[in-house]
Amino acid sequence: MQTAYRIERPTGVSQPVVLASPHSGDYYPDTLLRMSRLSLALLRRSEDAYVHELFRDGPVLGMPLIAATHARAYVDLNRAPYELDPAMFAEPLPSFAQPDTDRVAAGLGVLPRVAGIGLDIYTAKLPLAEAQQRIENIYRPYHNALKSLVEETRSEHGYAVLLDCHSMPSAALPPDRPGHRQADVVLGDRWGAACNSGVRQLLRQGFERAGYRVALNEPYSGGHTTEIHGAPSRGLHVIQIELNRRLYMDETRLTRTSNLAALRDDICDILSRFAAGLPALGLDRPLRAAAE
Repeated sequence: MQTAYRIERPTGVSQPVVLASPHSGDYYPDTLLRMSRLSLALLRRSEDAYVHELFRDGPVLGMPLIAATHARAYVDLNRAPYELDPAMFAEPLPSFAQPDTDRVAAGLGVLPRVAGIGLDIYTAKLPLAEAQQRIENIYRPYHNALKSLVEETRSEHGYAVLLDCHSMPSAALPPDRPGHRQADVVLGDRWGAACNSGVRQLLRQGFERAGYRVALNEPYSGGHTTEIHGAPSRGLHVIQIELNRRLYMDETRLTRTSNLAALRDDICDILSRFAAGLPALGLDRPLRAAAE
């Protein structure tokens, strides 16, 4: 059976940074393909293809990397566990489900109703047991492992910075126009609620130094992972990173372009400078003072 995630642990000196890639999984179970009205190529439009490759140098820099294995179209790990659409299921949802969120309304709950281009995935209603199986076997193991990595990092360093790594279709952003270039990177920290401003600025400067245009919180301010792990007062800082797919892939064919290697090198350098700059921010001081 395919495991829910892969973890690559640091090979050198540990840094206070954890990398996560929840949407780059490319395993499409036969059950999904049998239930789907869409081809594999259309299902893959939801996938943050190759993002885990772009951040693969993290462990060499001392940063653990956790990457989902299963496709986002199968289970979306950046949602609350019971963000479910009642119209998708043959039985009523449990009382603790969360059917009324904006993400569910858009068809993008923990079991997505639509693929990335807005097409309905399923030919018929699903048994509720299908949702429960995906949540218990894929969703919970991934989030338990991510929580453990974050807590281990905070325990070792006094604080932890989680970078939740994603990609965004270029069509989701305003097009280039004279004097206004489309964003290459969007950094989301829930408008400052999930992260110390110095951490965000340090990461922003790294991307801008490398020549990338950076936007903050628009149109992506962070998803479920940012919401549940971002707690700066407890030494937990989270930034969601969205990379414009046109930087490194053919968005129609979903294939790598020759630019992927250069972007990966840039990200490696950005992460290295980012980690080197964190100690100067004194992120462990409030926790150290509380312990004293």
